[in-house]
Amino acid sequence: MAETKKTASVQEEAKAAMQRSNLRAKKRQFILWFAALILGGLLGWLGITPLNNLFNFVATVFTRLFQFVAVPTIALAVITTLAKLGAEKNTGRIFAHAVTYTLLTTIAAAAIGLALFLWIAPGNLPADVLGAGEANVPLQKLGSLSYYDHILSVIPNNLLKPFLDGNVLSVMLIAAAFGLGLAFMPRSENRTALLKVIDGAQELLFTLIRGLLFILPVGILAFAGQLSAQIEAGVIVGALGKYTAVVLGSNAIQIFIVIPLFLLVRGLNPLYVFRKMAPALAVALFTKSSAGTLPVTLASAEQNLKVDPRVSRFVLPICTTINMNGCAAFILITSLFVMQNAGIDLSFSSMVLWLFIAVLAAIGNAGVPMGCYFLTLSLMSSIGAPIGLMGVILPIYTIIDMIETAENVWSDSSVCAMTDHDLRGKLDEDVAEAPQLS
Repeated sequence: MAETKKTASVQEEAKAAMQRSNLRAKKRQFILWFAALILGGLLGWLGITPLNNLFNFVATVFTRLFQFVAVPTIALAVITTLAKLGAEKNTGRIFAHAVTYTLLTTIAAAAIGLALFLWIAPGNLPADVLGAGEANVPLQKLGSLSYYDHILSVIPNNLLKPFLDGNVLSVMLIAAAFGLGLAFMPRSENRTALLKVIDGAQELLFTLIRGLLFILPVGILAFAGQLSAQIEAGVIVGALGKYTAVVLGSNAIQIFIVIPLFLLVRGLNPLYVFRKMAPALAVALFTKSSAGTLPVTLASAEQNLKVDPRVSRFVLPICTTINMNGCAAFILITSLFVMQNAGIDLSFSSMVLWLFIAVLAAIGNAGVPMGCYFLTLSLMSSIGAPIGLMGVILPIYTIIDMIETAENVWSDSSVCAMTDHDLRGKLDEDVAEAPQLS
């Protein structure tokens, strides 16, 4: 008995020592990332052309690496989760919580955007400015501006094309179909072997993600330098005054007030969640892609926030495609601004209608750079509104896109944290655990 107690005591001490070591490692990692952010900003501000070219190259490399692991991460996470949970009640529980929080936060974001638009009331731009803006509209997108075409593009007619094109919604549909198919397959040796292959592929993918996180400070250094150089060169300018204030103001309120209130109501500490998810938020800010940030979001949720993998692997891929707080606000504010400048009557009832249109459109948007911009362009073109203003907005959209993406990932993280908190201890214990990222 004494020897058993001694063994248990040694094991507890070893576990405590490992926890302290992990905590120190995470602190060093955070300091390293923050130092890379500051150093990159300072170096970019110097305006050294060869150095800025190097930053652009490294930033592009990291963006490609994130894109490389993002799509298979989404597919494998959804397939494995649905295959293992199948028709179990856990699937319905997790999905119901995630969708409820998604709708609530997205509607709140759009409502705040509408309130700020009515309060600040941005005026119309001169006709010559709007006319000049038409030249800046990306014409290559004009051939498929119908929103129906946007919906049709989500329906896959080829197994490989969505993966090659990075069409996140199509990949989600394929993954959901495969996952549910595995869930309802007869319990045969073939099914077991197939699940082992998929689990092995997921473990391999998470190993690659850990390697990417290890060299992430280099990417943060390059992203910060690239952004600082763009600001110094005058690429990002706030030329539209009140409109820009409405968009950025609504984003700030959602990030720092509304989402923390959701967390507080559910009994979670917003500062704690924000700090643990900071790596994902930083990557989202610079990559401008919530889908591309997904590998880091998953790693941060499971390693730092200690979210149950059964929740994170299901909620985060879904939220990446449907939980677009920043996009909903941008679509609504920009659509109202464009229609107002076009002389279209905007009654309060029509504004409320557009609020729900913006929410639905945001849910159907892909988590890729400039996704919200082109989706808004599609909506305005489909109703015949002049799209010259979209060209005027384009130069400042870079900074808007950065903040929106960080807001989207912050909302995804919060929805995941709230769902995990609600279901903690309630998930069936007999469900096989997913491989850990730590």
